[in-house]
Amino acid sequence: MGEVKGGLSMHSIIDAFQFIGDNPHLMLTKTLEHLALSGAAIGVALVIAIPLGVTLGHLHRGSFLAINVSNIGRALPSLAVISIGIGTLGIGFINVMVALIILAVPPMLTNAYVAVDGVDPDAVEAARAAGMSPAQVLRKVEIPLAVSLMFAGIRTGAVYVVATATLAAIAGGGGLGDVIVNQASYGTPGVIAGALAVTALAFLVEGMFAVIQRLLTPKALRHQKGAAELFTPLIEGT
Repeated sequence: MGEVKGGLSMHSIIDAFQFIGDNPHLMLTKTLEHLALSGAAIGVALVIAIPLGVTLGHLHRGSFLAINVSNIGRALPSLAVISIGIGTLGIGFINVMVALIILAVPPMLTNAYVAVDGVDPDAVEAARAAGMSPAQVLRKVEIPLAVSLMFAGIRTGAVYVVATATLAAIAGGGGLGDVIVNQASYGTPGVIAGALAVTALAFLVEGMFAVIQRLLTPKALRHQKGAAELFTPLIEGT
């Protein structure tokens, strides 16, 4: 068999799928644990980041806070946060979830702020001239026009969380990381199977949020070049 990029043979991939077929209960259990941990972290991050980012963007204040929170969050290695958390939060689900929240909040917060802050001022002024209250302007004008860029941050943060949740294995948080790091028990096929499962979950979560983004984006904006594409350098380079 030929070798694929990275030195991973096709035979190894076939063995990995064979491992999944031979251990469906193990893979299902670990996948559900992985999803539970990732979902909890993403959910809490959304509750923290989106309202704060939207509020700051609506007020056109707090760019310093949004950008610096993003920079600090990106600078903190998740492994270090988990290690520090063991001393205060102990080993388990909560410790890892906190580290993943810290990882997810920066792109969500930054994009929510930039999205709302960057809404066309003419559209906002027209809404105010029509008699809309500040709350109505935010709900009916700013948020619909900001959805595309806002969801770019959510999708980025969600993929970060799913991929990084494998670190839960070192702190008793469960998930597919338990399979990936335990080569002594599951062998190379198990390690590759776990990695493939994490990759598939990352694509699944990204695709799910992409569908939600499309459904929430006003039809008039769906066929235009999304603001998310324009601000991708900001997301990656902040």
